[in-house]
Amino acid sequence: MESLDTVLAAHRAYLLGWNVGASGGPDLLTYRSEVPHAPLNGVLRVTGCAPRDALVEACHRLHGVPRIWWAGPDSDPGTAEGLLSLGAVEVARLPIMTTTTGRATVAPTPAGLRISESTDPHEFVPAYARVSGIPPEGVPAAIDREKAFTGDGTVIRLAGRFEDGRIAGTAVAWLSHGLVTLYFVGTQPEHRRRGVGAAMTAAALDLARERGVRTAALTSTAAGESLYGRLGFGTVGRFRLLSF
Repeated sequence: MESLDTVLAAHRAYLLGWNVGASGGPDLLTYRSEVPHAPLNGVLRVTGCAPRDALVEACHRLHGVPRIWWAGPDSDPGTAEGLLSLGAVEVARLPIMTTTTGRATVAPTPAGLRISESTDPHEFVPAYARVSGIPPEGVPAAIDREKAFTGDGTVIRLAGRFEDGRIAGTAVAWLSHGLVTLYFVGTQPEHRRRGVGAAMTAAALDLARERGVRTAALTSTAAGESLYGRLGFGTVGRFRLLSF
């Protein structure tokens, strides 16, 4: 199992792949995608930088886009509290979860669901945007950023489809730093409660295992923590997501 530091480095590398602005140095690492969706713009880490100074600089770099602060184990202790004292609002606490690809619980594939790689962002992005909170007016920018994505790793976009051929579920497998990290695991509302999300997760883990990757990681919502726990993931840390 890879260390938490490695898991966090892979997470930073993925979000920096969306960046079109100045990311700064390791003391204040930011990313800006221009997509009007807070998780796709923000502050990844604060180390050795006073919260007030970090806030001033981050507001300058991220002016004009919704954004979040990932206050997690890779930031200085007390970062969240310091930002809260400056007026930040905590919007979520997200568990950081990992598993070994060879030991994850097998999830059955729903009857009729076919999972394959998607290479068409014009189809794939609207599907995950619908369930991840990206507004319709932000979809064109997200498509552009997916087309231009550059990062220290490999992105594989998986789409699950039933007989009608339309995307029912999505998952992004990010292969970087020796592990696979999952993003945009989602199910279209009309196909929920059929095991699609679990099947998409299992397909991503199978893909990683076939490539010799032993560790899988993801950042879950609080509501999804029990679901991923049943699939064999364990919580190894938490992010506190903050907003101003």
